[in-house]
Amino acid sequence: MSISGKSIEYSYDSARLVGYFCVESTPASRPGVVLVHDAFGIGDHMKRTAERVAELGYAVLAADVWGDGAQLPRDADIGAIIGRFAGDRKTWMGRLKQAYATLAAQPGVDSTRIAFTGYCFGGTSALEYLRNFGSEVKGVVSFHAGLELVGKDWSKASAGGKALILTGAEDPAAPLSTLLELETSLTNAGVDWEVDIYSHTKHGFTRPDADKANRPQMVAYNPQSDRRSWAAMRRFLQEVFSA
Repeated sequence: MSISGKSIEYSYDSARLVGYFCVESTPASRPGVVLVHDAFGIGDHMKRTAERVAELGYAVLAADVWGDGAQLPRDADIGAIIGRFAGDRKTWMGRLKQAYATLAAQPGVDSTRIAFTGYCFGGTSALEYLRNFGSEVKGVVSFHAGLELVGKDWSKASAGGKALILTGAEDPAAPLSTLLELETSLTNAGVDWEVDIYSHTKHGFTRPDADKANRPQMVAYNPQSDRRSWAAMRRFLQEVFSA
């Protein structure tokens, strides 16, 4: 299968956003997936992840939340920018909504079948999109999301929405108390949810280079959890797009 990838520019509120769009080169109508990057931005790892999702038969847009395609290698930069968007959810969601519209407008994308998926901050973003605009998407998948950043008010969520939450049992960004509170909110909102919890698994478990964070007590790659979570996402997308 030949995957064609390219940078694609769009904007929100005068901010320049640079996503990465990829799709099988053979033209065909297909579902779309908005992939939201982790805290590091759209680097090589996220681009390769987008290509792997495209290889499953989807058109994929790796959405740019930070702006200008920025990549953030330093923890100090990451904490500041996540705090900025957590404090300005209108801009956060506005940039994601524009990514959704950009993907839906691409030739060959079935705009009635779009899902969100994301990693770390991107996983939080997918859940936030469901909370705010759930009726627009077929479902969302979050990988090792920072659950404490997910908003509490689910009154705007759409009954019948679907969510798959993939998290580590030892992830400090997803404590059990917060996870249980989120499950209750999803249930009360009428969302069809599934949570997969992986034992002996910390934050960032899908990144082979997680050890670069030099925080082994918090962040670590887990190849088994990586494989299992990918298989779960693959099954979930097949299910929601065929429904």
